[in-house]
Amino acid sequence: MYTSNLANLLLNVDSYKASHWLQYPPETQYLSYYIEARSGELDVVMFGLQAFIKEYLSKPITQQDIDEAEQLLTAHGLPFNRAGWQRILQKYAGKLPLVIEAVPEGTVLPVGNVVCQIRNTDPEFFWLVGYLETALLRAVWYPSTVASVSYFCKQNIRDALVKSADHLDGLDFQLHDFGARGASSLETVALGGLAHLVNFKGTDSVSALVAANRWYHADAIAAFSIPAAEHSTITAWGRENEVNAYKNMVEQFAGEGKIYAVVSDSYDLWNALEHLWGNELKQLVEQRGGRLVIRPDSGEPTEVVCRCLEILAEKFGYTVNSKGYKVLPDFIRIIQGDGINRHSLPLILDAIMQKGFSVENVNFGMGGGLLQQINRDTMGWAMKASSICIADQWRDIYKDPITSQSKRSKKGVLALVKEQNGWKTIQQAELGERTNQLRPIFHNGELLVDDNLETIRHRVNMG
Repeated sequence: MYTSNLANLLLNVDSYKASHWLQYPPETQYLSYYIEARSGELDVVMFGLQAFIKEYLSKPITQQDIDEAEQLLTAHGLPFNRAGWQRILQKYAGKLPLVIEAVPEGTVLPVGNVVCQIRNTDPEFFWLVGYLETALLRAVWYPSTVASVSYFCKQNIRDALVKSADHLDGLDFQLHDFGARGASSLETVALGGLAHLVNFKGTDSVSALVAANRWYHADAIAAFSIPAAEHSTITAWGRENEVNAYKNMVEQFAGEGKIYAVVSDSYDLWNALEHLWGNELKQLVEQRGGRLVIRPDSGEPTEVVCRCLEILAEKFGYTVNSKGYKVLPDFIRIIQGDGINRHSLPLILDAIMQKGFSVENVNFGMGGGLLQQINRDTMGWAMKASSICIADQWRDIYKDPITSQSKRSKKGVLALVKEQNGWKTIQQAELGERTNQLRPIFHNGELLVDDNLETIRHRVNMG
């Protein structure tokens, strides 16, 4: 029976990696690998590496880790480099003899550029660099992709607000994370939910708040939420008492400066808007103060949102802002959380404006589209070896498959520069007087850069 620890770094690996220490040329001393997003329509928002380093790489490996890995991997059918791992334990007290360079987290740059580079610092351990590919690539691609999707959505919302609203005051709260229950694991929620928070300040993923504090020094609350109804708290009253369920929400949560959300399509959304909210409860909503946010939760989003706006404008009135778009009274808004992803959001924004309404009337919630409807191919993430030192001679290594030019990899020890015409990946030998935007963040077991969330948010905003 094998009782290995999931947190054992030696087992955070693809099986075949365990045999690679025997496959490199004789007299190999150093290897350099890099990570990039190779393709896709999204700009890259680099995020999440610091969390991985703190949680996994900053902890020295132990004798127990080595023993567990040997037992499992040899039984699994693979050779195990026990002598190599024992030397790390003996020579470095279990700390990893590696240097990792990366672009600062929160940097926004086009696909096709190096964002991270790793190589060994001791020639005894050239094999260690490639061994970490599985864990390191995953640590970068997932949170960076979520941050990139979230950033893309924010730019679309910002553009729509610039066109249809007099201000951008609510932008940071206009896309809310609804993804916790649909995520594949607790760590997925923590990392993905936190990646969303580099762009926005609204979430229902509490794990993201814990992650912000654990990994990025978010001493204050990193994001906020509001009281909100779900279908069970509405339908518990029975269909015949639907209006009482809504009335209870107003009486419990309304008030000056307060915001509360009520799902209103458990039965007949149009009846709820026109007769229950628009007639029976209208005076109560207006008098109690705060802001009621009505949530439709079914139907085709562009049609449902627009019809909701038209009914609420008829029932509660509206003003016309300086851009010529209708704005509901401050005490009532809509949040659309069903069917939202990076593809549907721009269509809904356009539909709202085509109906003559300002986008400030509508907030959005994104669940699976934010945390789950992505994969490594969404942005073509890859980690590849690009340079090797054999017998004191560095040489470029790369792949160039004749069957797929998109999988051609970069050559050499790389650098990243930012010039007037944009970002460019070059070889370090070509740097000259230019500044390498890849900065050392990890060296021989020690974290060298420890950013806080606010610093990263500032970088994204500057992007």
